[in-house]
Parts: sequence; C-alpha cells; structure tokens
Amino acid sequence: MSPDHASSTGRYSLSFTVGGLFEREAEILTRVFVENPDWSSVRRIALDRNLLQARTQATGIRILREALKRLAVLSDEELRTIPDLTAAERSHVMWAAACRQNTFIGEFAEEVLREHFLTLAGALGYEDFDAFVRQKALWHEELVELSPRTYGKLRQIVFRMMTEAGLLSKDRLIQAAILSPRVAALLSPTDFRFFPTKEA
Repeated sequence: MSPDHASSTGRYSLSFTVGGLFEREAEILTRVFVENPDWSSVRRIALDRNLLQARTQATGIRILREALKRLAVLSDEELRTIPDLTAAERSHVMWAAACRQNTFIGEFAEEVLREHFLTLAGALGYEDFDAFVRQKALWHEELVELSPRTYGKLRQIVFRMMTEAGLLSKDRLIQAAILSPRVAALLSPTDFRFFPTKEA
C-alpha cells in the first residue's frame, strides 16, 4: 500500500480540507476492514450504510476518501489493532498515519512541531505555520497558488489535528506526546520524529 503524497522534490498533496484526525472514522472503518480486507468493499459498505453518519452524501464521500487515504498507509497489524485501542491511542496512530500519508503534514510535524518542543519553545502559533509555508514555497509553487480561503482551511485543519491528537492544547501550548507501550511498539521507529517527544 503506497502513500498518496508527493515527495519532497515533487508537489505537495493539499487536498486535506475536510475533517480532522479521523480517529472515530478509523475505528469504524477498520472494524469493517477486518471482516472485509478490501478497500473497495470497505468504501462500498461505508457509503451504503452511511457508517460515518455524514449529513450529505457528498460530504460523506469526501470524508471517506480522506480517511481511507490515511488508513491505506498503515500496516496490516496496525489496522487490525486500531479497533482495540483507546481513543487517545488511536489519535496517536492516526497522527502518524497523516504524517506518513501527507509529506506536507509530516514535514511540518518534524521541522516545526517537534523542533519547537525540543528547543523548549512552549507554544505553536499560526505565525509558525505561515513561516513554514513561506520557506517551503521557495520550492513548492503549489503553496503560492493556494487561494486565501484554501490556505486558511489547510492551516485550520493541521492545528485541529494536532489538538485532537493531544499534541497541542486549545491555547496552542505544545504538549509532550506520551505514547502508550503498545502504540510505541506498534508504530515504526521513524514515526517518532512526528511527535513532540525526546524519543529517538
């Protein structure tokens, strides 16, 4: 299962303008996947039964598409384990999934969120996101081409995801990631760079 993202030398995928971390959706969809280990079947069942309880079919399709992108980068073991995790544990796994699947989010997590934590910056604000985007825009013209509305939505979603993952307080203070032993064992060692933690 290959990640749906651009490499650091290619274009960023900037389609994540809906939803958030998809922790709840992950539990629902992976339960279906365990019984029907085929993403096409999972998609059909989720839509037919409106498992994600979307207000409209169009919204349901968009949320399902983004959630499945995240789940597609998880290993079979991770997928089988997700339904048995606590909400907090699932949030950590889904943050790692978002960072794996989307290079833009992953680079922000590693270069800004974790770096701010390691340098004891304490807080993370919209200005830090803006500075990150200005730097990356030198190599990624797709960032320059974003409309103000889309740019604001992307920024809002990234901060929402960090908050839902328990990595940022509502006051935007960075909170150290305390991964449970089973999540720490489940994730790849390279995933630790996405979290505000001193773990290597």
